[in-house]
Amino acid sequence: MMRFTVDVERLDGHGSRARCKQASLILDTDPQGRDDAFNPAELLLAALAACIVKNVERVSTMIGFEFSDLHIRLDGTRQDSPPLMSEIEYLITLDTDEDDHRLELLHENIRRYGTVYNTIAAGARISGRLERKR
Repeated sequence: MMRFTVDVERLDGHGSRARCKQASLILDTDPQGRDDAFNPAELLLAALAACIVKNVERVSTMIGFEFSDLHIRLDGTRQDSPPLMSEIEYLITLDTDEDDHRLELLHENIRRYGTVYNTIAAGARISGRLERKR
């Protein structure tokens, strides 16, 4: 079992600071919102993206998958009542010469072995594509 710890402190009515290890991140905790920090929904999407990138890095090493560039676009849909993220769509774009079968193998491993991916998928519909950069 692995355990993770994040400490968060309220800075003022507009923001908070999250810390873990030697990193820190300003959070948008202002009810009116702010443009210079991630709000909780955006953090959730960013956590999912980080999970996907980490899995691409891990799996590509395991299966000898070669790529030179990676980009992920995520769009989340928030339901109002009850408030929850009902759907997340993503597009992973890789610059690679790998064939379509290997792209699908990588995508399957991303969906199967991502901790954050599987946690979110238990409560929200996640759908997406992995494409070769054109």
